[in-house]
Amino acid sequence: MRARYFSIFDIVLMVVATVAAQVLRDNLEWSHTRIIALLPYLGFTTLVAAIVVPLSGLNRTVWRLSSLPDYQRAAAVASVVALGALGLTFAYNRLDGISRSLPLLQVLLAIVLLVGLRVAFRTWKDQRKVRKVRAVAQLTTVKQRPVRYVLVVGLNSLTEAYLQTLTEFELGRVQVVGLLGHQERHVGRLAGAHKVLGIPENIEAILNDLKVHGIVVDRIVVTSRLQSLSEPARAALLAIEQRGETELQFLSEVLGFEGSVSAAEASPAGGGPAVSFEIPKDQLAIMGRRSYWTFKRFGDALAAAVMLLLLSPLMLVIALAIAIEIGVPVTFAQKRPGLGGIPFRLYKFRTMGPAHDASGALLTDEQRTSWLGRILRRSRLDELPQLYNIVRGEMSFVGPRPLLPRDQTDGHGARLLVRPGLTGWAQVVGGRIISADDKAALDIWYVSNASLALDIAILLRTARMVILGEEVSEGLVALAWRDLANAGFLQRDCGAAEFRMRGTA
Repeated sequence: MRARYFSIFDIVLMVVATVAAQVLRDNLEWSHTRIIALLPYLGFTTLVAAIVVPLSGLNRTVWRLSSLPDYQRAAAVASVVALGALGLTFAYNRLDGISRSLPLLQVLLAIVLLVGLRVAFRTWKDQRKVRKVRAVAQLTTVKQRPVRYVLVVGLNSLTEAYLQTLTEFELGRVQVVGLLGHQERHVGRLAGAHKVLGIPENIEAILNDLKVHGIVVDRIVVTSRLQSLSEPARAALLAIEQRGETELQFLSEVLGFEGSVSAAEASPAGGGPAVSFEIPKDQLAIMGRRSYWTFKRFGDALAAAVMLLLLSPLMLVIALAIAIEIGVPVTFAQKRPGLGGIPFRLYKFRTMGPAHDASGALLTDEQRTSWLGRILRRSRLDELPQLYNIVRGEMSFVGPRPLLPRDQTDGHGARLLVRPGLTGWAQVVGGRIISADDKAALDIWYVSNASLALDIAILLRTARMVILGEEVSEGLVALAWRDLANAGFLQRDCGAAEFRMRGTA
């Protein structure tokens, strides 16, 4: 019943967008004659919307859990409805009284309404959770990170060992929402106090059912060999992996029984983090509550909204090329720690195919990456969907790049005082080849010294880096370490690292 109301609401939004497009086309002048001439087109818009909206599944979107794929579906619905209305009206009266620009304005306004209201509602729900929490108070250690919801696929001794491991070591930070068995007769039974929710073949329906109950699964852990699952089960799991919204973890790979080939698993250049930064709490408060961050947030939101509108044709072309060359979905999402360590979904255009082939065999990064993916990475065009993260307030144009959760250590927690950036000081000064400690030093130096002039300089350096490639500025890396050392932000037990000041002794 509620889905029917959502359908009606979306249809009304399409009608409102059509009328608004006509008024906007007439320079905000209301003319009864023009509105009467619009009635056939308006009627066909309503008719097509009444058919397309329910068929598309748009009415089944849980608004507070809506994400980029839902917004892409809304944009597709707006386009299909406009094309359908255009074709039917042309057959009816050859578009008599309808201007050529009306359908384009209709599509743009419909997307703004259909997507904008969903984004606004989700943002409102998210902001309610953190409205009165200050950024410094939100800084979390590894032990304080939010609970991750996990769905386990498989009923075997490895499943039992995994569940026991969570009990021994995760200390409540991971919550198993249920298990998936291989046979229907297991459904409803308990394994280690965890309920068997269904079978892998039905995983999509199970995930959607959990979402309805407010549980969004962060990770799916597969304890069975992928090759041992049925073909429909493999297809369902690989489709989830391809979408990239939920982390898919094969326990046999994690334990080393099958080699992992993801480049993301490689250690940072120069080895893992070795230096911790100790910043007094009063200094953290000053750094996190500067008035510049408020000014910066306003400018980010405005600029990102304008760029999304201007770059939407380019993003549409890129999405179409990805769909043809790599496949759908055209975007993927990864959870990264953001402001205060609170996780958010970072969106990118896909540049790689699935990690496994149809038979479940692992593919190398070289096999997964297409020529289109290499171009998108080299030009940084794969980062364009992060404009959506900026509009939502999860990211900024300039700031520390968001790391994978496993790479964000407590000793480098000061970089979480501000929103992560689309680009940052560490990227334009050191690129991808400097060590994790050097990157952290540059990021924390930026948090201490951020200004409008510095942000503009970073944006200009980013443009230069995209054109000419990455290079390391040794002097600026050394300057960051020297300034942090002089400010007393470094632990004095770093020993041989000597604060990595690169010849500043």
